Amino acid sequence: MAKKIRIPTPLRKLTNNEEIVEVEAITIGAAIVELQSRYPGIKERLIDESGEVRRFVNVYVNEEDIRFLQNQQTPLKDGDEVSIIPAIAGG
Repeated sequence: MAKKIRIPTPLRKLTNNEEIVEVEAITIGAAIVELQSRYPGIKERLIDESGEVRRFVNVYVNEEDIRFLQNQQTPLKDGDEVSIIPAIAGG
């Protein structure tokens, strides 16, 4: 069973408008690499120049923020759901 990644609307133009993409990766970092191999350009939207998840991007595994888990080393198991949520600024 694969892991499901929920793609936010602003990034769907990179995934051929797919809302949910399945990956076989065993960590968040590997999932991002797998996404990049299928959808060129998505990694630069998620990862900054230093290799960290961008400040304005939140990534959750089963509703838990990876910043409070193991960040990109957070393990994934079959059936997990990953949500990528861009932060929304306003004022």
